[in-house]
Amino acid sequence: MTDPAERLRAERDVVVRRLAALRGDFGGMVEASRDSNADDEHDPEGQTIAFERSQLDTLIRQALARLEEVDTALARVADGSYGTCATCGRAIPEQRLEARPAAATCVDCARGTRRS
Repeated sequence: MTDPAERLRAERDVVVRRLAALRGDFGGMVEASRDSNADDEHDPEGQTIAFERSQLDTLIRQALARLEEVDTALARVADGSYGTCATCGRAIPEQRLEARPAAATCVDCARGTRRS
């Protein structure tokens, strides 16, 4: 397995760049509509603009959540608990960590099928 901290830092960089781009897009959309008198309810384009704004907002929230997951995983690397299931305390299989480096739980606990 490659160094988990290195993989997580690389993933963090990707998420931070994506978040910056999404925020830029959102800011551009808001700026473009600032001088417009578009009424989301009555303007035929208004509903499309509101939908696009909502989509961008959702993507930003998802990126923020992902960033938090990665930062939490980096903290687990730092404190030595990385690779241990946060729910049952068993080791998280390497294959899961390769596929989902920020995983905090084993597959069984993630599915809700682990019995103590």
